[in-house]
Amino acid sequence: QVQLVESGGGLVQAGGSLTLSCSCAPSGRTLSSSQMGWFRQAPGQEREFVAVIKWFDGNTYLSDTVKARFTISRDIAKNLVYLQMNSLKPADTAVYYCAARPATHLFDIRANEYDSWGQGTQVTVSS
Repeated sequence: QVQLVESGGGLVQAGGSLTLSCSCAPSGRTLSSSQMGWFRQAPGQEREFVAVIKWFDGNTYLSDTVKARFTISRDIAKNLVYLQMNSLKPADTAVYYCAARPATHLFDIRANEYDSWGQGTQVTVSS
């Protein structure tokens, strides 16, 4: 597994930007053999896939809802995964979670397949 700690959440006005960070500490599995995802959960709703990155080659996949506005990236030297969020909307308000799972050749958007989770960071977008 991987130990994960998110940061960077906060309150922002609609149209603004935020960058979330996820600090990754290998614990039984190397980062290069992991796939890192961002999910979010709004009150009363199920956890929703946002973005995923393969640590080994940096390839990414984002949900249709955010792909024109968000970017996922990683810093290999710092063991960090970022979620850059632009043009934020009130509908983006949620707790954002960083997650990790063993790497596969496919991008995995299923939350229940991830075995490591951070504590979450709140993002609130005001109208």
